[in-house]
Amino acid sequence: MSCILHIETSTKVCSVAVTEDGALLFEKEDRTGPSHAVQLGVFVDEALSYVDNHGIPFDAVAVSCGPGSYTGLRIGVSMAKGICYARELKLIAVPTLELLCVPILLYNEELPEDALLCPMIDARRMEVYAALYDRALHAVRPVGADIVDEDTYGEYLDRRPVFFFGDGAEKCRTKIVHPHAHFLSDVVPLAKHMGPLAEKAFALGRFEDVAYFEPFYLKEFVASKPKKLL
Repeated sequence: MSCILHIETSTKVCSVAVTEDGALLFEKEDRTGPSHAVQLGVFVDEALSYVDNHGIPFDAVAVSCGPGSYTGLRIGVSMAKGICYARELKLIAVPTLELLCVPILLYNEELPEDALLCPMIDARRMEVYAALYDRALHAVRPVGADIVDEDTYGEYLDRRPVFFFGDGAEKCRTKIVHPHAHFLSDVVPLAKHMGPLAEKAFALGRFEDVAYFEPFYLKEFVASKPKKLL
């Protein structure tokens, strides 16, 4: 199977975890940030020491690839690449919006069968980066930069319940007032939840080129909306 080091730095939260064959072996997180430049190296050193002391060989490094904080993602991806080069490991990219859905799918027992999940990353003012997924984590609508108003998700809300969450959702409560709109609080992307997505990618052989990989939103959105990302 696989032993994977997980790194998540896409928002103010900095977190690191280690999983082996689906089991969580190690986790550290700091929610007082953003303090990635200070905390990430410490957390990674502790994770590497834990695994080395237990004689467990790493197989890959998984890193959250955005959308999210430009600086946070750059720090996380740089750290992941460095470890991959030093230890000759595979690199796995985990989309941040999919990652946000994992705890909802795992632990929310009241989620309706026809529910749509709308994770949101704050992009300043009334803009968010968001996507819509069904309960199988299939993208009903791909990642986009949305200016949120009363009608932004109306075509989906008219048909099915939609659950909004992530650090961009709270500011949308007063705008999205449809009876099918539900808001979940305190949902943040964490390294300890990356396991299911990273292990699936590992099993399917979906690895990134360590030399050329960068967070995807830098290529997708910077040209058209630079002031919202920096």
